[in-house]
Amino acid sequence: FLSVTEDLVRRRAEHNNCEIFSLEEISLHQQEIEKLEYLDKWCRDLKILYLQNNLIPKIENVSKLKKLEYLNVALNNIERIENLEGCEELKKLDLTANFIGELSSIESLKCNIHLKELFLVGNPCTEFEGYRQFVVATLHQLKYLDSKEIERSERIKALQNYPEVKQKIREQEQAYLLKRAREKEEAQRRMQERKDKKQKQMEAKLEFDSPDSPQEKENDQAEGDGDQEMCRTVEDDEEDRRFWEEPTPYTPESRLETHRYIEEKRRAKENIRESKKREKHPWTLVTAEGKVLNVNVPKLHFSLKDDEENNQIILELAVYRHLDTSLLDVDVQPTYIRVLVKGKPFQLVLPEEVKPDSSSAKRSQTTGHLVVTMPKAKEIILAKQNVSASVKHSDCNTLQKNARRSGQVEKLEVDPSKYSFPDVTKIIQGKERTGQGPLKLHPE
Repeated sequence: FLSVTEDLVRRRAEHNNCEIFSLEEISLHQQEIEKLEYLDKWCRDLKILYLQNNLIPKIENVSKLKKLEYLNVALNNIERIENLEGCEELKKLDLTANFIGELSSIESLKCNIHLKELFLVGNPCTEFEGYRQFVVATLHQLKYLDSKEIERSERIKALQNYPEVKQKIREQEQAYLLKRAREKEEAQRRMQERKDKKQKQMEAKLEFDSPDSPQEKENDQAEGDGDQEMCRTVEDDEEDRRFWEEPTPYTPESRLETHRYIEEKRRAKENIRESKKREKHPWTLVTAEGKVLNVNVPKLHFSLKDDEENNQIILELAVYRHLDTSLLDVDVQPTYIRVLVKGKPFQLVLPEEVKPDSSSAKRSQTTGHLVVTMPKAKEIILAKQNVSASVKHSDCNTLQKNARRSGQVEKLEVDPSKYSFPDVTKIIQGKERTGQGPLKLHPE
Protein backbone atom coordinates (compact mmCIF):
# COMPACT_ATOMS: atom_id res chain seq x y z
CA PHE A 1 0.00 0.00 0.00
CA LEU A 2 1.03 3.63 -0.46
CA SER A 3 1.44 5.80 2.61
CA VAL A 4 2.43 9.39 3.31
CA THR A 5 6.19 9.79 2.79
CA GLU A 6 8.52 12.57 3.90
CA ASP A 7 9.55 13.21 0.28
CA LEU A 8 5.89 13.66 -0.72
CA VAL A 9 5.23 16.07 2.16
CA ARG A 10 8.35 18.12 1.36
CA ARG A 11 7.42 18.37 -2.32
CA ARG A 12 3.96 19.60 -1.32
CA ALA A 13 5.48 22.14 1.06
CA GLU A 14 7.12 24.28 -1.64
CA HIS A 15 5.16 27.33 -0.47
CA ASN A 16 6.87 26.91 2.93
CA ASN A 17 10.42 26.54 1.50
CA CYS A 18 10.02 22.74 1.86
CA GLU A 19 10.04 23.06 5.67
CA ILE A 20 7.52 20.67 7.20
CA PHE A 21 7.86 21.29 10.95
CA SER A 22 6.24 24.77 10.67
CA LEU A 23 3.73 23.81 7.97
CA GLU A 24 0.17 25.12 8.52
CA GLU A 25 -1.52 23.95 5.33
CA ILE A 26 -0.86 21.00 3.00
CA SER A 27 -2.67 19.43 0.07
CA LEU A 28 -2.17 15.68 -0.47
CA HIS A 29 -5.13 15.03 -2.76
CA GLN A 30 -5.06 12.46 -5.59
CA GLN A 31 -1.87 10.77 -4.38
CA GLU A 32 -3.30 7.21 -4.17
CA ILE A 33 -2.57 7.17 -0.42
CA GLU A 34 -3.84 4.01 1.26
CA LYS A 35 -2.63 4.66 4.80
CA LEU A 36 -2.66 7.88 6.82
CA GLU A 37 0.41 8.21 9.06
CA TYR A 38 3.36 10.37 10.25
CA LEU A 39 1.61 13.73 9.74
CA ASP A 40 0.87 14.11 13.47
CA LYS A 41 4.63 13.74 14.16
CA TRP A 42 6.07 15.83 11.31
CA CYS A 43 3.53 18.68 11.03
CA ARG A 44 2.26 19.51 14.51
CA ASP A 45 1.21 23.06 13.48
CA LEU A 46 -1.15 21.98 10.69
CA LYS A 47 -4.37 23.96 10.47
CA ILE A 48 -5.69 22.84 7.07
CA LEU A 49 -5.26 19.32 5.70
CA TYR A 50 -6.53 18.24 2.26
CA LEU A 51 -6.63 14.45 1.70
CA GLN A 52 -9.51 14.12 -0.77
CA ASN A 53 -9.62 11.56 -3.59
CA ASN A 54 -7.28 8.94 -2.11
CA LEU A 55 -7.83 5.36 -0.92
CA ILE A 56 -7.70 5.94 2.85
CA PRO A 57 -9.82 3.32 4.67
CA LYS A 58 -9.53 4.72 8.19
CA ILE A 59 -9.10 8.07 9.99
CA GLU A 60 -5.96 7.65 12.10
CA ASN A 61 -2.74 9.37 13.24
CA VAL A 62 -4.24 12.86 13.29
CA SER A 63 -5.30 13.08 16.94
CA LYS A 64 -2.13 15.00 17.92
CA LEU A 65 -2.88 17.81 15.48
CA LYS A 66 -4.21 20.16 18.20
CA LYS A 67 -4.35 23.20 15.87
CA LEU A 68 -6.18 21.45 12.99
CA GLU A 69 -9.23 23.49 11.95
CA TYR A 70 -10.24 21.95 8.60
CA LEU A 71 -9.93 18.30 7.55
CA ASN A 72 -11.01 17.23 4.05
CA VAL A 73 -11.08 13.44 3.51
CA ALA A 74 -13.77 13.40 0.80
CA LEU A 75 -13.76 10.60 -1.81
CA ASN A 76 -11.94 8.00 0.27
CA ASN A 77 -12.84 4.53 1.64
CA ILE A 78 -13.69 5.59 5.22
CA GLU A 79 -16.47 3.53 6.88
CA ARG A 80 -16.71 5.11 10.32
CA ILE A 81 -15.87 8.39 12.11
CA GLU A 82 -13.15 7.93 14.74
CA ASN A 83 -9.85 9.15 16.24
CA LEU A 84 -10.65 12.88 15.98
CA GLU A 85 -11.10 13.59 19.68
CA GLY A 86 -7.60 15.11 19.96
CA CYS A 87 -8.27 17.69 17.22
CA GLU A 88 -9.45 20.28 19.72
CA GLU A 89 -9.72 23.19 17.25
CA LEU A 90 -11.55 21.26 14.48
CA LYS A 91 -14.21 23.52 12.93
CA LYS A 92 -14.94 21.89 9.58
CA LEU A 93 -14.98 18.20 8.61
CA ASP A 94 -15.63 17.04 5.04
CA LEU A 95 -16.46 13.32 4.62
CA THR A 96 -18.30 13.62 1.28
CA ALA A 97 -18.60 10.44 -0.85
CA ASN A 98 -17.13 7.91 1.57
CA PHE A 99 -18.69 4.64 2.79
CA ILE A 100 -19.88 5.64 6.28
CA GLY A 101 -22.71 3.31 7.28
CA GLU A 102 -22.15 3.40 11.04
CA LEU A 103 -24.01 6.66 11.61
CA SER A 104 -23.81 6.19 15.38
CA SER A 105 -20.02 6.78 15.08
CA ILE A 106 -20.73 10.53 14.82
CA GLU A 107 -21.13 10.46 18.60
CA SER A 108 -17.31 10.53 18.79
CA LEU A 109 -17.49 14.12 17.46
CA LYS A 110 -19.25 15.36 20.63
CA CYS A 111 -15.78 16.14 22.05
CA ASN A 112 -15.02 18.52 19.17
CA ILE A 113 -16.85 21.47 20.69
CA HIS A 114 -15.72 23.94 17.98
CA LEU A 115 -17.08 21.81 15.09
CA LYS A 116 -19.48 23.99 13.10
CA GLU A 117 -19.67 22.32 9.65
CA LEU A 118 -20.06 18.63 8.75
CA PHE A 119 -20.42 17.12 5.26
CA LEU A 120 -21.73 13.55 4.89
CA VAL A 121 -23.27 13.81 1.38
CA GLY A 122 -22.78 10.69 -0.73
CA ASN A 123 -22.41 8.28 2.23
CA PRO A 124 -24.76 5.28 2.72
CA CYS A 125 -25.87 6.65 6.10
CA THR A 126 -27.55 9.66 4.43
CA GLU A 127 -30.17 7.24 3.00
CA PHE A 128 -31.28 6.14 6.47
CA GLU A 129 -34.68 7.31 7.57
CA GLY A 130 -34.26 10.08 10.16
CA TYR A 131 -30.57 10.67 9.24
CA ARG A 132 -30.59 14.46 9.50
CA GLN A 133 -32.70 14.52 12.69
CA PHE A 134 -30.30 12.07 14.37
CA VAL A 135 -27.16 14.10 13.47
CA VAL A 136 -28.76 17.42 14.50
CA ALA A 137 -29.91 16.00 17.85
CA THR A 138 -26.54 14.27 18.54
CA LEU A 139 -24.18 17.14 17.70
CA HIS A 140 -25.49 20.26 19.47
CA GLN A 141 -22.49 22.40 18.40
CA LEU A 142 -23.16 22.01 14.65
CA LYS A 143 -24.29 25.07 12.67
CA TYR A 144 -24.33 23.51 9.17
CA LEU A 145 -24.97 19.95 7.99
CA ASP A 146 -24.33 19.16 4.29
CA SER A 147 -24.14 22.91 3.51
CA LYS A 148 -27.62 23.51 4.99
CA GLU A 149 -27.99 25.67 8.06
CA ILE A 150 -29.53 24.05 11.13
CA GLU A 151 -32.43 26.19 12.37
CA ARG A 152 -33.28 26.43 16.07
CA SER A 153 -36.76 25.02 15.46
CA GLU A 154 -35.24 22.02 13.60
CA ARG A 155 -32.98 21.23 16.55
CA ILE A 156 -35.88 21.44 19.05
CA LYS A 157 -37.97 19.07 16.95
CA ALA A 158 -35.04 16.66 16.49
CA LEU A 159 -34.44 16.54 20.25
CA GLN A 160 -38.14 15.81 20.91
CA ASN A 161 -38.11 12.77 18.59
CA TYR A 162 -34.57 11.67 19.47
CA PRO A 163 -35.34 8.34 21.25
CA GLU A 164 -37.54 7.05 18.38
CA VAL A 165 -35.16 8.27 15.68
CA LYS A 166 -32.19 6.74 17.47
CA GLN A 167 -33.90 3.34 17.60
CA LYS A 168 -34.70 3.47 13.85
CA ILE A 169 -31.12 4.44 13.03
CA ARG A 170 -29.76 1.51 15.09
CA GLU A 171 -31.96 -0.97 13.23
CA GLN A 172 -31.01 0.38 9.79
CA GLU A 173 -27.38 0.44 10.80
CA GLN A 174 -27.45 -3.24 11.79
CA ALA A 175 -29.05 -4.19 8.48
CA TYR A 176 -26.39 -2.21 6.62
CA LEU A 177 -23.54 -3.87 8.57
CA LEU A 178 -24.90 -7.34 7.68
CA LYS A 179 -25.03 -6.30 4.03
CA ARG A 180 -21.44 -5.02 4.26
CA ALA A 181 -20.28 -8.33 5.73
CA ARG A 182 -21.75 -10.16 2.71
CA GLU A 183 -20.09 -7.65 0.34
CA LYS A 184 -16.72 -8.25 1.99
CA GLU A 185 -17.10 -12.01 1.60
CA GLU A 186 -18.04 -11.60 -2.05
CA ALA A 187 -15.08 -9.28 -2.65
CA GLN A 188 -12.76 -11.82 -0.98
CA ARG A 189 -14.11 -14.59 -3.23
CA ARG A 190 -13.69 -12.47 -6.37
CA MET A 191 -10.13 -11.59 -5.42
CA GLN A 192 -9.27 -15.26 -4.86
CA GLU A 193 -10.77 -16.18 -8.23
CA ARG A 194 -8.67 -13.53 -9.94
CA LYS A 195 -5.51 -14.81 -8.22
CA ASP A 196 -6.25 -18.42 -9.25
CA LYS A 197 -6.96 -17.36 -12.83
CA LYS A 198 -3.74 -15.38 -13.01
CA GLN A 199 -1.79 -18.32 -11.60
CA LYS A 200 -3.22 -20.62 -14.30
CA GLN A 201 -2.36 -18.10 -17.02
CA MET A 202 1.22 -17.89 -15.74
CA GLU A 203 1.55 -21.68 -15.71
CA ALA A 204 0.12 -21.92 -19.25
CA LYS A 205 2.55 -19.25 -20.44
CA LEU A 206 5.51 -21.07 -18.90
CA GLU A 207 4.47 -24.29 -20.67
CA PHE A 208 4.11 -22.45 -23.98
CA ASP A 209 7.49 -20.72 -23.61
CA SER A 210 9.43 -23.96 -22.86
CA PRO A 211 9.10 -26.52 -25.72
CA ASP A 212 10.46 -30.07 -25.48
CA SER A 213 13.71 -29.54 -27.38
CA PRO A 214 15.97 -26.54 -28.07
CA GLN A 215 15.64 -27.20 -31.83
CA GLU A 216 11.86 -27.03 -31.51
CA LYS A 217 12.16 -23.78 -29.60
CA GLU A 218 14.40 -22.29 -32.29
CA ASN A 219 12.03 -23.30 -35.09
CA ASP A 220 8.89 -22.11 -33.36
CA GLN A 221 10.28 -18.82 -32.04
CA ALA A 222 10.26 -16.90 -35.31
CA GLU A 223 6.76 -17.88 -36.42
CA GLY A 224 5.27 -18.07 -32.93
CA ASP A 225 6.25 -14.62 -31.68
CA GLY A 226 3.75 -12.76 -33.88
CA ASP A 227 0.89 -15.20 -33.15
CA GLN A 228 1.64 -15.10 -29.44
CA GLU A 229 1.65 -11.29 -29.41
CA MET A 230 -1.68 -11.20 -31.27
CA CYS A 231 -3.26 -13.77 -28.91
CA ARG A 232 -2.04 -11.82 -25.89
CA THR A 233 -3.54 -8.59 -27.24
CA VAL A 234 -6.89 -10.27 -27.95
CA GLU A 235 -6.90 -11.84 -24.47
CA ASP A 236 -6.09 -8.49 -22.84
CA ASP A 237 -8.89 -6.75 -24.74
CA GLU A 238 -11.33 -9.50 -23.75
CA GLU A 239 -10.25 -9.31 -20.11
CA ASP A 240 -10.60 -5.51 -20.20
CA ARG A 241 -14.10 -5.76 -21.64
CA ARG A 242 -15.18 -8.33 -19.02
CA PHE A 243 -13.74 -6.30 -16.15
CA TRP A 244 -15.45 -3.04 -17.09
CA GLU A 245 -18.79 -4.56 -18.18
CA GLU A 246 -19.24 -6.86 -15.17
CA PRO A 247 -21.70 -5.24 -12.72
CA THR A 248 -20.25 -4.83 -9.22
CA PRO A 249 -21.51 -3.02 -6.11
CA TYR A 250 -19.89 0.30 -5.28
CA THR A 251 -17.86 -0.64 -2.22
CA PRO A 252 -14.42 0.19 -0.78
CA GLU A 253 -13.25 -3.20 -2.07
CA SER A 254 -14.46 -2.63 -5.64
CA ARG A 255 -12.93 0.86 -5.66
CA LEU A 256 -9.61 -0.56 -4.47
CA GLU A 257 -9.83 -3.42 -6.98
CA THR A 258 -10.43 -0.97 -9.83
CA HIS A 259 -7.45 1.11 -8.77
CA ARG A 260 -5.22 -1.99 -8.54
CA TYR A 261 -6.42 -3.23 -11.94
CA ILE A 262 -5.63 0.13 -13.62
CA GLU A 263 -2.22 0.23 -11.91
CA GLU A 264 -1.49 -3.35 -13.00
CA LYS A 265 -2.35 -2.55 -16.63
CA ARG A 266 -0.21 0.58 -16.53
CA ARG A 267 2.79 -1.35 -15.22
CA ALA A 268 2.31 -4.09 -17.82
CA LYS A 269 2.34 -1.48 -20.60
CA GLU A 270 5.46 0.12 -19.15
CA ASN A 271 7.20 -3.28 -18.97
CA ILE A 272 6.31 -4.00 -22.62
CA ARG A 273 7.59 -0.58 -23.62
CA GLU A 274 10.83 -1.10 -21.69
CA SER A 275 11.36 -4.57 -23.15
CA LYS A 276 10.84 -3.19 -26.67
CA LYS A 277 13.41 -0.49 -25.98
CA ARG A 278 15.87 -3.13 -24.79
CA GLU A 279 15.17 -5.35 -27.80
CA LYS A 280 15.71 -2.50 -30.28
CA HIS A 281 19.21 -2.81 -31.75
CA PRO A 282 21.31 0.37 -31.77
CA TRP A 283 21.70 1.99 -35.17
CA THR A 284 24.88 1.04 -37.04
CA LEU A 285 26.56 4.31 -37.99
CA VAL A 286 30.11 3.02 -38.50
CA THR A 287 30.95 -0.55 -39.58
CA ALA A 288 33.44 -2.76 -37.77
CA GLU A 289 35.97 -1.97 -40.51
CA GLY A 290 35.58 1.76 -39.77
CA LYS A 291 33.49 2.65 -42.81
CA VAL A 292 31.06 5.52 -42.17
CA LEU A 293 27.54 4.79 -43.45
CA ASN A 294 24.85 7.06 -44.83
CA VAL A 295 21.87 6.90 -42.41
CA ASN A 296 18.52 8.73 -42.40
CA VAL A 297 16.52 7.31 -39.47
CA PRO A 298 14.22 10.38 -39.04
CA LYS A 299 13.41 10.10 -42.80
CA LEU A 300 13.94 13.78 -43.54
CA HIS A 301 14.42 15.40 -46.95
CA PHE A 302 17.81 17.03 -47.46
CA SER A 303 19.98 18.71 -50.07
CA LEU A 304 23.79 18.84 -50.30
CA LYS A 305 25.19 21.77 -52.31
CA ASP A 306 28.81 22.22 -53.39
CA ASP A 307 29.35 25.99 -53.31
CA GLU A 308 32.53 26.27 -55.44
CA GLU A 309 32.49 30.06 -55.50
CA ASN A 310 32.85 30.25 -51.69
CA ASN A 311 34.79 26.96 -51.46
CA GLN A 312 32.29 25.32 -49.07
CA ILE A 313 29.68 22.55 -48.78
CA ILE A 314 26.15 23.42 -47.61
CA LEU A 315 23.73 20.86 -46.15
CA GLU A 316 20.05 21.80 -45.81
CA LEU A 317 18.11 19.35 -43.66
CA ALA A 318 14.30 19.68 -43.71
CA VAL A 319 13.65 19.37 -39.96
CA TYR A 320 10.13 20.13 -38.74
CA ARG A 321 9.34 23.83 -38.58
CA HIS A 322 8.16 23.81 -34.94
CA LEU A 323 10.83 21.43 -33.62
CA ASP A 324 12.71 22.90 -30.69
CA THR A 325 16.38 23.57 -31.54
CA SER A 326 17.43 21.94 -28.24
CA LEU A 327 16.31 18.60 -29.75
CA LEU A 328 18.92 18.91 -32.52
CA ASP A 329 22.54 17.85 -32.02
CA VAL A 330 24.95 18.63 -34.90
CA ASP A 331 28.36 16.94 -35.14
CA VAL A 332 30.61 17.88 -38.10
CA GLN A 333 33.63 15.68 -38.78
CA PRO A 334 36.23 16.13 -41.56
CA THR A 335 34.67 13.41 -43.75
CA TYR A 336 31.05 13.20 -42.57
CA ILE A 337 28.26 15.05 -40.73
CA ARG A 338 25.93 13.59 -38.10
CA VAL A 339 22.71 15.25 -36.87
CA LEU A 340 20.62 13.77 -34.05
CA VAL A 341 16.96 14.77 -34.48
CA LYS A 342 15.11 13.89 -31.22
CA GLY A 343 17.73 11.19 -30.70
CA LYS A 344 17.36 9.71 -34.20
CA PRO A 345 20.55 9.90 -36.28
CA PHE A 346 20.94 11.46 -39.73
CA GLN A 347 24.43 10.79 -41.09
CA LEU A 348 25.94 11.72 -44.46
CA VAL A 349 29.38 11.06 -45.90
CA LEU A 350 30.77 14.26 -47.44
CA PRO A 351 32.23 14.32 -50.99
CA GLU A 352 35.25 16.30 -49.80
CA GLU A 353 37.13 16.95 -46.58
CA VAL A 354 35.88 19.95 -44.59
CA LYS A 355 36.97 22.08 -41.61
CA PRO A 356 34.81 21.14 -38.58
CA ASP A 357 36.04 24.08 -36.46
CA SER A 358 35.02 26.68 -39.07
CA SER A 359 31.62 25.09 -39.76
CA SER A 360 28.39 26.75 -38.64
CA ALA A 361 24.78 25.59 -38.19
CA LYS A 362 21.64 27.72 -38.11
CA ARG A 363 17.86 27.45 -38.59
CA SER A 364 16.13 29.05 -41.55
CA GLN A 365 13.74 31.77 -40.38
CA THR A 366 11.26 31.01 -43.18
CA THR A 367 11.20 27.19 -43.38
CA GLY A 368 12.75 26.20 -40.06
CA HIS A 369 15.20 23.93 -41.93
CA LEU A 370 18.65 23.29 -40.49
CA VAL A 371 21.41 24.81 -42.67
CA VAL A 372 24.98 23.64 -42.00
CA THR A 373 27.82 25.50 -43.77
CA MET A 374 31.13 23.57 -43.93
CA PRO A 375 34.25 25.25 -45.46
CA LYS A 376 36.42 22.87 -47.50
CA ALA A 377 39.81 21.88 -46.13
CA LYS A 378 41.58 22.53 -49.50
CA GLU A 379 41.73 26.18 -50.48
CA ILE A 380 41.38 26.53 -54.30
CA ILE A 381 41.79 29.74 -56.32
CA LEU A 382 39.72 29.67 -59.47
CA ALA A 383 40.38 31.81 -62.59
CA LYS A 384 37.56 33.82 -64.08
CA GLN A 385 36.03 32.44 -67.28
CA ASN A 386 36.39 35.63 -69.42
CA VAL A 387 40.05 36.62 -69.78
CA SER A 388 40.64 40.29 -70.64
CA ALA A 389 42.25 41.11 -73.99
CA SER A 390 45.05 43.06 -72.32
CA VAL A 391 46.89 41.32 -69.54
CA LYS A 392 49.24 43.40 -67.46
CA HIS A 393 52.54 41.88 -66.51
CA SER A 394 52.24 43.22 -62.96
CA ASP A 395 48.84 41.43 -62.56
CA CYS A 396 50.37 38.13 -63.60
CA ASN A 397 53.17 38.65 -61.11
CA THR A 398 50.67 39.42 -58.34
CA LEU A 399 48.62 36.32 -59.18
CA GLN A 400 51.72 34.13 -59.13
CA LYS A 401 52.83 35.66 -55.80
CA ASN A 402 49.41 34.97 -54.27
CA ALA A 403 49.50 31.44 -55.59
CA ARG A 404 52.91 30.85 -54.05
CA ARG A 405 51.74 32.37 -50.74
CA SER A 406 48.78 29.99 -50.57
CA GLY A 407 51.04 27.03 -51.29
CA GLN A 408 49.52 26.30 -54.73
CA VAL A 409 51.68 25.37 -57.74
CA GLU A 410 49.01 26.11 -60.34
CA LYS A 411 49.88 28.85 -62.86
CA LEU A 412 47.76 30.79 -65.28
CA GLU A 413 49.19 30.22 -68.75
CA VAL A 414 48.34 31.91 -72.04
CA ASP A 415 48.91 30.24 -75.39
CA PRO A 416 50.50 32.90 -77.69
CA SER A 417 49.33 31.08 -80.84
CA LYS A 418 45.67 31.71 -80.00
CA TYR A 419 45.91 35.36 -79.01
CA SER A 420 47.70 38.22 -80.81
CA PHE A 421 48.26 41.30 -78.72
CA PRO A 422 51.10 43.82 -78.57
CA ASP A 423 53.97 43.34 -76.18
CA VAL A 424 53.45 46.12 -73.69
CA THR A 425 57.05 45.92 -72.52
CA LYS A 426 58.40 47.16 -75.95
CA ILE A 427 56.09 50.12 -76.53
CA ILE A 428 58.59 52.59 -75.07
CA GLN A 429 62.16 51.70 -76.01
CA GLY A 430 65.43 52.93 -74.64
CA LYS A 431 63.93 54.08 -71.33
CA GLU A 432 64.95 52.46 -68.14
CA ARG A 433 62.17 51.01 -66.00
CA THR A 434 61.70 52.91 -62.81
CA GLY A 435 60.71 51.47 -59.50
CA GLN A 436 63.46 48.82 -59.54
CA GLY A 437 65.60 49.08 -56.40
CA PRO A 438 66.26 52.07 -54.12
CA LEU A 439 66.54 55.68 -55.44
CA LYS A 440 70.09 57.07 -55.92
CA LEU A 441 70.78 60.63 -54.81
CA HIS A 442 73.53 62.48 -56.84
CA PRO A 443 75.49 65.35 -55.26
CA GLU A 444 75.10 68.83 -56.77
